[in-house]
Parts: sequence; C-alpha cells; structure tokens
Amino acid sequence: MYVCLCRGITDSHIRQAVAAGADNLKQISQHLGVARQCGKCATLAKSVISEAKSAQPAGAATLAYSLG
Repeated sequence: MYVCLCRGITDSHIRQAVAAGADNLKQISQHLGVARQCGKCATLAKSVISEAKSAQPAGAATLAYSLG
C-alpha cells in the first residue's frame, strides 16, 4: 500500500529499508524521502516502521557471520 503519495513510497519500501538497518522515521526519511513534503504520511510511516521492527528476529540487521 502507498504510505507517502507525494514521493510514491510504499510500505514495502519502508520494510526493505528497516530490513537494511534503518531504525526510525528520521533515517527512513533521509533514505526514502518519506514525510519531507506535506508530512501527512509520518504517522503511518512510523506505524509501518514499528511493525517491521517487531517482525524481525532479534539481531536480524546484524549478521553473525561474513557473507564473503
């Protein structure tokens, strides 16, 4: 679903950013541009961020082993 109509950002974009390590609205906003124009999406974006963080297993953003 679209979260930010001004920038065309969906909940999937936000979930991907959280999975990549973004932790709060400020970081998501810097990365994706959410809540930078009209700001009406900020509340929904925070909700999606919270859901995405709670759905991640503990320590999911940091790997315990090398990928290489």
